[in-house]
Amino acid sequence: MTVRKLVFVSGLSLALVAGCSSNEQSDQTMNDEKSEQTEPDKEEKNEDNKTNSEANEENSSSNEDTNQNGANNEPDESQQNAYPAMGETVTEENGKKIVTNPDSIYVVANKNRNLPADFVPKNLVEPNVPFYANEGDPKRLMVDEAAKALEEMFAAAEEADMQIKAVSGYRSYERQEAIFAYNAERYGAEKANQVSAHAGQSEHQTGLTMDISTPSLNGALTEKFGSTPEGEWVAENAYKYGFVVRYLKGKEDITGYQYEPWHVRYVGKEAAKEIHEAGITLEEFFAK
Repeated sequence: MTVRKLVFVSGLSLALVAGCSSNEQSDQTMNDEKSEQTEPDKEEKNEDNKTNSEANEENSSSNEDTNQNGANNEPDESQQNAYPAMGETVTEENGKKIVTNPDSIYVVANKNRNLPADFVPKNLVEPNVPFYANEGDPKRLMVDEAAKALEEMFAAAEEADMQIKAVSGYRSYERQEAIFAYNAERYGAEKANQVSAHAGQSEHQTGLTMDISTPSLNGALTEKFGSTPEGEWVAENAYKYGFVVRYLKGKEDITGYQYEPWHVRYVGKEAAKEIHEAGITLEEFFAK
């Protein structure tokens, strides 16, 4: 599959503030606009039976292996630096914590960690997957690496007879600002803060996130997705393609947001596998 590069046009659509005809549809719109929110034993050696020459030969061989594979018992530098702790990737500006690695697939944005207001991800492209959003809508964009991974996941889902469609990906700082203001006015600031991110605190601004739904729910972003065959498939298999379900049930006090089985976040296959198997959040994983 391929991805198509698009020219991003800034600006807000008036459709953002379109009303819904029922309470369930209203909840869907609010949720849409938010998510638009863890040494092998060595054999004992009988050194007494070795001659000095044998020992020297063994040391030479050991040094050669070290030169080829890196220092003994030490992970290589790339592995050591693979998962930066959250405390290492934030600075304070005017009393607000700003992340210093917004372009990293390991960035953590939440209610206490803000993306720069002027941050726009590099290499935004449109993944070749079925969408609910219309052609040209910025919600169809993702960072190139994440877009390719999403294509792989959707292809696997199709092979498993799962019907999933993409709902919402990238969102600019300005768009998120307008969305939160709309939700706060309509539902109140307290409720809006549970389901909608303030501008700068939304993962969608990173370009690493996609909201997913299924035709059986008419594309709704609802907790019901988690109990559909498609939602269960995503929860069990997304990590194989580098994604994790970002806002887990029972972790609301850690993430700051409600359970969102539809919201998947790209972190790469290695990290996704560890996070999935541990059943933890990004906050817990990157705290180490």
